[in-house]
Amino acid sequence: MNKARIRAIASHIPSGRLTNDELIRRFTGWTAEKMERKLGIVSRPIIEEGKTSVDMAVSAGENLFRSGVCAPKDIDFLVLCTQTPDYFLPSSSCIIQERLGIPKSCGAFDFNLGCSGYVYGLGIAKGLLETGLARNLLLITSEAYSRYINPDDRVSRPLFGDAATATLISADAPESALPIGPFRFGTDGSGADLLIVRAGAQRMPASAATKEPKIDIRGNYHSDEQIQMSGPGIFNFAIDEVPPLITAIQKDCADLAKPIDSYIFHQANNYMLARLRELCGLENQRYYVNMRERGNTVSSSIPIAMGDAFREGFLHRGESAVLVGFGVGLSWGACRVELDNDFVLIN
Repeated sequence: MNKARIRAIASHIPSGRLTNDELIRRFTGWTAEKMERKLGIVSRPIIEEGKTSVDMAVSAGENLFRSGVCAPKDIDFLVLCTQTPDYFLPSSSCIIQERLGIPKSCGAFDFNLGCSGYVYGLGIAKGLLETGLARNLLLITSEAYSRYINPDDRVSRPLFGDAATATLISADAPESALPIGPFRFGTDGSGADLLIVRAGAQRMPASAATKEPKIDIRGNYHSDEQIQMSGPGIFNFAIDEVPPLITAIQKDCADLAKPIDSYIFHQANNYMLARLRELCGLENQRYYVNMRERGNTVSSSIPIAMGDAFREGFLHRGESAVLVGFGVGLSWGACRVELDNDFVLIN
């Protein structure tokens, strides 16, 4: 049986920056120190003017190919996770395939899922690779949330950053390797309006009225074409759903030959991550958090955190990690992964 493994992770971090010092000049009641303490963020990458999610995705893919770990001709499936596509149609993955020079025999599709998207993408990759439908799959995440945030939104603007990642997953793991997985997933559409862009698609078409900024009941400015987030609602959702998710995935992993060495959660914000670590009963030295220069990069946050953890010596080849995503949808997921001795991190 084919076994999927993560061979390499590359990223693209845009050169634009939004610092705490810039934010506190706009938002009264904040200090740079308070913002860092609560959010865990000092500055966030912001996509450059004139660039798009596809441009970031292509840059991440080019970084991966330049490393020599594989060539475009080796890829036979491309999967893109994004909530900020270049167009309603066609699929952005089709444009990325052509720009990266990947063969026309490659399958490609997009899926729209945010903070749990990387875990879902690994599940999709495992299914395609271990059933023999692909040999080398490129999983790309690319998000430009800053394009949909009102500059006066006190909740969303300090939180989100823009970034893309490219993960090479192949069906060539040795027989002795543990497979990617097990997986756990969950969905609760009743919380869809906790993080939403209301206008611009079919339910509420864009118009002059939907472009007009207004103030909501929480005192935040945004138009219906911009991100609206209930911070308390998302926090309560995570507190309710993530601890049982961790208990379930730990039980699923209990009979595996190797223990869980570390936990890498979606990098939501420092306050939420600290509370989740406490509720899940996880040891601090096995729980990775690093948002200082990253911010919350949505579907890109977990692979970026994996790369940072590996670079800093927190995560090593031959070790296993549980990845946990949760957020917009509402959606959540967790899985176990292992980095084998050939894993490559591409800066």
